[in-house]
Amino acid sequence: MSRLNFKLEKQADHTRARAATFTTLHGEVQTPIFMPVGTQATVKSQTRESLKAAGANVLLANTYHLLLRPGIEVFKKFGGIHNFMKWDRPVLTDSGGFQIFSLPHSRQMNEEGARFQSYVDGNSILLSPELSIETQRAIGSDIMMVLDQCIDARAEHAQAKAAMELTHRWAKRSLLARGDSPQSMFGIVQGACFEDLRRQSAAVLTEMPFDGFAIGGLAVGEEKSAREDFTELAAGLLPQHLPRYLMGVGTPIDILEAVHRGVDMFDCIIPSQLAQRGVAFTSRGKIQLRRTVYKFSEDRLDPACSCNTCEHYSKAYLHHLHKSDELLGWHLLALHNLHFYHQLMREIRSSILENRFEELYKTKRPLLVMNDEENPSNIPKRLRPPKNERGLVLGDYDVHTSDKGFSSIRQISSGEIMHSVNPPIEEARALYIEPSNLPKRLARAKKIRIWDVGLGAATNAMALLEKVHDTEIPIELTSFEIDLDPLRLALKHPNRFPHVRHGAPHALLKDKSWKSPNGNLHWHLIEGDFLDKFHPHDAPDLIFYDPFSFKTDSKLWTSEAFAKLYAHCRNHPTQLMTYSASTLVRAILLAEGFFVGAGAPTGPKAETTVAFIQKSDALESGQLLGRDWLERWKRSGAKHPGNLTEEAKTTFEKRILEHPQFSEIN
Repeated sequence: MSRLNFKLEKQADHTRARAATFTTLHGEVQTPIFMPVGTQATVKSQTRESLKAAGANVLLANTYHLLLRPGIEVFKKFGGIHNFMKWDRPVLTDSGGFQIFSLPHSRQMNEEGARFQSYVDGNSILLSPELSIETQRAIGSDIMMVLDQCIDARAEHAQAKAAMELTHRWAKRSLLARGDSPQSMFGIVQGACFEDLRRQSAAVLTEMPFDGFAIGGLAVGEEKSAREDFTELAAGLLPQHLPRYLMGVGTPIDILEAVHRGVDMFDCIIPSQLAQRGVAFTSRGKIQLRRTVYKFSEDRLDPACSCNTCEHYSKAYLHHLHKSDELLGWHLLALHNLHFYHQLMREIRSSILENRFEELYKTKRPLLVMNDEENPSNIPKRLRPPKNERGLVLGDYDVHTSDKGFSSIRQISSGEIMHSVNPPIEEARALYIEPSNLPKRLARAKKIRIWDVGLGAATNAMALLEKVHDTEIPIELTSFEIDLDPLRLALKHPNRFPHVRHGAPHALLKDKSWKSPNGNLHWHLIEGDFLDKFHPHDAPDLIFYDPFSFKTDSKLWTSEAFAKLYAHCRNHPTQLMTYSASTLVRAILLAEGFFVGAGAPTGPKAETTVAFIQKSDALESGQLLGRDWLERWKRSGAKHPGNLTEEAKTTFEKRILEHPQFSEIN
């Protein structure tokens, strides 16, 4: 029987998100919960009072570090960590397994444990399951973790299997070492990114009398999509009647995704670590306070936040503290970030209990990946290619690898990156493929014509092929591109761009054409300026409008460009989708006759844009811009193109105000 008296209160419909309570030796815990990391019996830059004010209930401390300093004897003298740090709420202690992983060149592993040299006094220490649990018993944490062997998520199967099996043997020894302690203990599911190992690990550990289970070995090198997939797999293998803890994760969006997949508990150093670097999470995106744009800003950090930092300090002052390397700046930003995290958890829990998590999930996803929308970063005039190019540069383009592990194509001269926030193929699916409603179109059409404006590295086109590769309805895909170097560069590195591991893009580059094996999908390449080349082609059903931004491909975002496009398609039910949510781009589309709506969120953007030729299609979409957008446009400094005369501006504004889309508003 679990020591925690875990009670599942609600699981929301259409999701695995759940709310629960359990009782520890130092009080009740409500889930989902985020646990600030207090590695050495302190959350960096925070006091006990500030932690409580931010909403913290459970803190995480680290066995490895506390074993070395202050040591077991100190905790025995004080009767445990709660009296030592004067914290009267629950504490969870990690076992030291991750620190073993973090010292690959400074420790020796064997069946007994991990031998390493103390960074405090240089002594050699064998961290065994027994010593880990003895230390945690002395610390007196409410929840202890078994000692496990964590490895890189990208490890080979044999290595992952050996580490998993050692973790299982250490789990048994950890349970024995607990003895009669009233402290709870969690087992840790390992297995890297192998489904069979994750299943095996969960099966073995759930036969042992643990009080809860952690999902370990993630956020250690794998891609975001793999982390989410294996989180969902592992959570689904764990008992419903016990808590589930995803170790070391993560960012606000990581937490939201993991709650959606059935996880209850989280920890991460990110709120404090990024605060030290001048980074704040806000309702308007992630803000870099070191930027000079905030030097004179009297605004509060986040108008939607009620924390002490936001109530009393301006962005200018926080910018000054960070630039001056003052500890107060770290304290105030970390306080705000922790408040942001805990407020997010409260909102998530309330939405689950009220059975509206699915709605909150869809709303929060785009918001939690935004950067500063009001003051976007200026891109350098020219970025140098990598020192060791190794074929990663071609012409004006190079391969950019994000800190999340995926690769994109970057234009060196402008610094612009194709798909900079999410993996390119994921962004293509979300922005162009899913909103196209292809199953419905295929069910009612005899033929579908699609224009891919801005072939780039062929991401959008390959996402389409992935979706309709076996179609029985003829599809004609026409890609327009003026510079084929991005595609050539991607084809040279299929390990970095897995979407091009297909014969189609190679044939397209060579022959300017490709047909699917069944002959129903025909892909053409039109090389040259889009505005000069599209006229001979029949109006399309769909347009993936994906050229570079206004800065780089400015003439493709003008009134002239969209006027030509509208005139060409005006008698056809064309739907256009683009990544831009610019007020000016939307205004131009409306002024030239398109019906315009909010498109799917993607990357850092809460909205993109979708445009229609026919009103019936626009109304059916349910996405049309309405009164709120129109009022924002009226107040905007980007109401119309900047090169217009006063008379032309008046005419431009009149065309929008009299647009049939707004006929019932005005």
